[in-house]
Amino acid sequence: MDTATSDEQIVEQALAGDAEAFGEIVRRWERRIYSLAYGMLGREEEARDATQETFLAAFRNLRNFRGEAKVSSWLHRIAVNQCITRQRRAKVRSESALEDEADYDGATEDGSSFFTAAAASPDVAAESRERNEVVRRAVNALPNELRQVILMKEFEELTFHEIAEALDLPLSTVKSRLYTALRQLRMRLENYGAEVARR
Repeated sequence: MDTATSDEQIVEQALAGDAEAFGEIVRRWERRIYSLAYGMLGREEEARDATQETFLAAFRNLRNFRGEAKVSSWLHRIAVNQCITRQRRAKVRSESALEDEADYDGATEDGSSFFTAAAASPDVAAESRERNEVVRRAVNALPNELRQVILMKEFEELTFHEIAEALDLPLSTVKSRLYTALRQLRMRLENYGAEVARR
């Protein structure tokens, strides 16, 4: 299928009876939805199941898609809801919310400057693994509503408007949550830096 075809056009094709169309939506978004699910759930098996359930729910509810939001925002909203349902069911938080850097396919390195681990010297490179673990734990320790926004903005690289659509929140709330989450993470990482300096 032509990559220039928009997600919304593909949904229209699927609704018109094109059996292959929805498969293209899955191919386009499966990796990013899995990444979000892994970030929220912290376990590969849970993330795979949540991803599968997200696309099944999207397919079942395709006729309810009104085009008021982008297809990507709609899928992210379904994925977040699937993850929240799983978290409530389990009633526990995973210890590791983000993929190990080696398995993340560069997403950490390509994220915002806040998360990028600069490898300017061998010493910095040697500490990057430990720092990444601290970042993962810090993100995982955030309240769920803050963690969602951080993952979607800093790792999924969604815009504020896309996050607001996906979570069905006012834009001001999304910005406020991101600011609060970043402030809490910075505090945790500053404490980590102080501990390293005392060693």
